Amino acid sequence: MTQIKIVADKNALVTSASDFIINKIKETIANKNICSIALAGGSTPKPIYQNIAQSDLPWDKIHVFWGDERYVPPSHPDSNEKMAREAWLNQVDIPAQNIYPMPTLGNNPMADASKYEQKLKDFFGVANGFPSFDIILLGMGDDGHTASLFPHTNALKECDRLITVGNKEDNQRLTFTVPLINHAQWVIFLVSGKNKQEALKAVFDQESDSDQYPSKKIQPQGELIWFIDEDANSIRN
Repeated sequence: MTQIKIVADKNALVTSASDFIINKIKETIANKNICSIALAGGSTPKPIYQNIAQSDLPWDKIHVFWGDERYVPPSHPDSNEKMAREAWLNQVDIPAQNIYPMPTLGNNPMADASKYEQKLKDFFGVANGFPSFDIILLGMGDDGHTASLFPHTNALKECDRLITVGNKEDNQRLTFTVPLINHAQWVIFLVSGKNKQEALKAVFDQESDSDQYPSKKIQPQGELIWFIDEDANSIRN
């Protein structure tokens, strides 16, 4: 099922998405005594992470992963891990062993993708097939990409692996694959800004090419939630 939540502006998006994610974490822990969440990078999630850090949550029951990562050291300004740690994880008493950053120091992106894939299989106890994350957070670029699944790249064709290498021009990244994302219980898109209008319209256009607009490929077995601010909203235009 897909839900679309249109909000007035970015501040409203941050508030409503934060409340929704916090409630889903609490609900999941109440049901399962554990919650697995995969984080997105970019500017939109940062204040959401800061809000989550202010919440009263059972941090020892939350396990944090990343849906994609630039192939840079964790100390690099472009690192998604660095941003999430500074905004959220370093601010709370979450056990270090509950944090699972993508490895980016091996000088071999595909080998590191395989390492992270094995880590996921070990955590979820899945030898074959795809595990099911409780929550996956995603952004969308103005070209329609999500995670590090860029238009017309080989990563979009990967249907057997959990983790692969995404390419943006000459920059390599580690990324969840489409089928891994689509096995999640809750996939939450966070979309803000006028520069997203054209891509968003295409993603919701039944005739558009999902290889050109990869976010269109995200159709999870669970719930798909779009948080969209009015600047980005082109669905009803």
